[in-house]
Order: sequence, then structure tokens, then C-alpha cells
Amino acid sequence: MKNQSYDQTRQPWSATDRLPKSKVLRLQRRWLVILAMITAGGGVAAWGFSRDRPADVYRYEVIHEFPHDAQAFCQGLVFEDGILYEGTGSYGKSCLRKIDLDSGKVLQQVNLNRRLFGEGITIWKDKLIQLTWKSHIGIVYDKNTFAKTETFRISGEGWGLTHDDQHLIISDGSSTLRFINPETYKISHRLAVNSQGRRVKNLNELEFWKGEILANIWKSDMIARIDPQNGHLLGWIDLSGLKPVTVRQNREAVLNGIAYDTMNQRLFVTGKHWPKLFEIRITKTP
Repeated sequence: MKNQSYDQTRQPWSATDRLPKSKVLRLQRRWLVILAMITAGGGVAAWGFSRDRPADVYRYEVIHEFPHDAQAFCQGLVFEDGILYEGTGSYGKSCLRKIDLDSGKVLQQVNLNRRLFGEGITIWKDKLIQLTWKSHIGIVYDKNTFAKTETFRISGEGWGLTHDDQHLIISDGSSTLRFINPETYKISHRLAVNSQGRRVKNLNELEFWKGEILANIWKSDMIARIDPQNGHLLGWIDLSGLKPVTVRQNREAVLNGIAYDTMNQRLFVTGKHWPKLFEIRITKTP
């Protein structure tokens, strides 16, 4: 109460003050056991936390440089059977292309409706699949003819796209990946990407690589290596310095384009408006 006086010389009352000594001893022993259990549990928890150490950072070595159309606003990249496929963005300029890797020559192209903004692409069996940004539409093409065969609805925005041989995997710029049934296009499950208990945001272009999901982080030089089972960050690939000098002042010319040649185990990266595409080898930072 507001005006109640308090005797500071008075000792706090203990619940054991009026208990027999034998019962007090039993209570003390019980609390010692509980304390030991808490301490042991805390040790386990601390050990578990210590395992979630900062993710390793990897660097790169450029193996080869290839020409790339500097006008292409690269949104998605796929490599299969010796052919490079690229999806580009921007309203009125979005397209899907088949490209000769060595020369950079466009072998085949289909343009999107001017109201659609193209995003990530992937190959599923005999289909080429392309996302759109805000239209909630995925477009399916015949891989060989580029004829549009169907469209499907996607929830949320479409950014990056890849697959793990079971599901299509979609990013939307957040920290969550959506796993989609490739036959029904329904969401199977979602995966939150995290590192040391914190969400990894701005996931963009995706590629499935050696059992991992690679995701470039929008407006950065970093690629995240993600465990597809639990969403834990396995490491970072730091591509600082790779961006060509001629586009370093262009704020739109960000890293965005990852493709893996499974047959020859080659990893390719490029960016929006980059005049080059790079084959790189991942190396560990000393």
C-alpha cells in the first residue's frame, strides 16, 4: 500500500522457518538435485548453441569468362545439355532466351507480354518454367520449341526459381522459400532460412548445387549456401570484386544469375546488365 511503513531491520520470512529440521534437509537435497539437473541442461543448451557458429565464408577463382548481353536484365539462369537459358526482366523487355555459351549469341527467344515482368527460370523434365514478379503467374514452355503450354497461379511475388528433383523452389525476396508440387503447382511446404537464430532475408535468384540451395542476396555480392532440409545457412560465397568495372557505377547492375552445369560440374554467375558471364570455382577463405 502507498503509505505502509517498512521495517528495514526485519528479515524476510522463510517458508522453512516453522518446518522440522529433517524436512528442511530433505527440501534442501531436493533443490540440490533440481539445480544439478538445470546446470546439466544448461550445459547441453550451451553446447548446442556453440555449434551454431557463424557460417564459413568462401571466395572464388575465375576459371573462364564468357560474353553476356549487357542489355539483358538477368533474372534467371539455367544450364543444361550444353545450352544456357536466361530469363530477363523489366516491363516491356522481359523474355526467355536460349543462348550459345561460348559466343553469347541468342539462338532462340520468346518475349513476354508487356504487362509481365519476367523473373526466375528452371527446367523441369521437358518444360521450361518462368516466374513473373507481381502478376502471380508462372509460365510453362516446351523446352525445345519455346511454345507456351500453360500458366499457373503463384501466391505472393515470384523472384528466384530452381528445383530439387522433387519440388519447384521459389523465393520472393523474404527469408522464406516455397516448395511447390511440379505437377499441381500447389505449395507443399515452406522453409525459413536462418543463421544463428536470425532470418536470412532478400533471397533472390536460386540454383540447386550439390545438394544445397544457392541463393544470391539481392543488392549484395553474397551468395548463401542453404541446407534444403532445415534452412540452416551452410556458408557464404563472397563474390566481391567480380562485378565488371564497366557497370560498377550502375546501381541496377547487381549480381543476379546462377547456373550449374551438372555434367561437367561448372558453376556460372552473372548479373543484371553485366557484359560478362563467369565460370567460377569456390575456394575457402584462409
